[in-house]
Amino acid sequence: MRISTNLLFNTGLKTIGTQQADLMHLYQQIGSGQRMVTPADDPLAASQSINIAQSQSLNQRFAENRAVAQRSLATEEDALGSLTLLLQDVRTRVVEAGGGALSDADRGTLATALEGARAAMLAIANTTDGNGQYVFSGSKGQTPAYTDAGVYVGDGLQRDIQADQTRRIAGSDVGSDVFQRAQPGALGYSSRQVVQGSGSTAVLSAPMVADSTQGNADSRLGFKITFTSPTTYDIEITDYVPPPPATAPTVDTLTDQVFTPGSTVLSLTRSDGGTPPSPVDTGTQVQISGDPAAGDEFTVTPLQHDQGFNLFATLDNLIAALKAPASTDASAQAGLRNTLNTAMQQLASGYDNVLTVRASIGARMNELSAMDDVGTQRKLGYAKDLQRLEDLDYYEATMKLNLRKMALEGASLAFQTIQSLSLFNMGGK
Repeated sequence: MRISTNLLFNTGLKTIGTQQADLMHLYQQIGSGQRMVTPADDPLAASQSINIAQSQSLNQRFAENRAVAQRSLATEEDALGSLTLLLQDVRTRVVEAGGGALSDADRGTLATALEGARAAMLAIANTTDGNGQYVFSGSKGQTPAYTDAGVYVGDGLQRDIQADQTRRIAGSDVGSDVFQRAQPGALGYSSRQVVQGSGSTAVLSAPMVADSTQGNADSRLGFKITFTSPTTYDIEITDYVPPPPATAPTVDTLTDQVFTPGSTVLSLTRSDGGTPPSPVDTGTQVQISGDPAAGDEFTVTPLQHDQGFNLFATLDNLIAALKAPASTDASAQAGLRNTLNTAMQQLASGYDNVLTVRASIGARMNELSAMDDVGTQRKLGYAKDLQRLEDLDYYEATMKLNLRKMALEGASLAFQTIQSLSLFNMGGK
């Protein structure tokens, strides 16, 4: 086989270039600490590395989202903690206002104190977080949740935060679920005097389901009591959860029901559906004292179906009642007593609802903490996998570097030897 001088030179240079390229690649690996300088070094590992890096980035993003949620919930918890203390104080003031020894001036002083409490509650309802977003406004974070009149102007959309790939957690609660809702699942009632008849001293209080076997154990029935005379009344019954096929609240009425003066318990009945209708016991009672008058109108509403439930409105009605003179007027005292009873019932349920919301916040914060623990484990796992795929084994790389250096030196010596050979030199020898 005949080999030309040009082929010898090209082959030698190519061999030396290959050894230099391999040596340079090792220099790059050792300098960067990365096993894969280019994806071509290990296509499968490069693909896996990209997927793991993406998962690692998402895991970091979720961790940052959870931190935002924790801060938002901590702000809300602080606000509701203040609201809890405020409602405790207000309930104490209401009990104090019910004391028979207070004068009109004393009640006026209590009204002033409650005005301060109402202003504080409004400030709590319009709490902002560290970003200037109103906590209780729902998705309308730039809008204060409540107006000065106690009207909710936010919306009903909670600000959900993507805390993990498959879990979204509410970072706040809407104001209507805090200030305008009775405790979820409460089976209690709220009594309210809608109209006071002339000279009436009737006081309605303490609604309760005395006999749960009469079909109202779930407190689904609402009652409107209208006295047509001191001894007769009409009653309108609303069934908020009627049996199928009815899909909306149903209403029936009983007229000319007899009230015995001096009674302390009023049993609330419903119609049997006959013609003429006859009263049927619902097992629901309300305490009554004083003497009713024609025109008296009361409502006994299940707390879960009380559309007018609003802590701001409760305080407004309470403040107005305390400011009105009542010391020398038995009818005015009865009206004040009815307002105090309504306020106590609603404040008690509103207080329990705030505690329920706070419990929900605590549960969400605990869940976020548990997710953080899982996220930390994932972060360590991703880092370990990336290290296995990308990090260089310096011991192995150093051994290869020494081998490549020896190979390059050998190739250079071989090229020099071949370069010095020629037919003339060989013939001369």
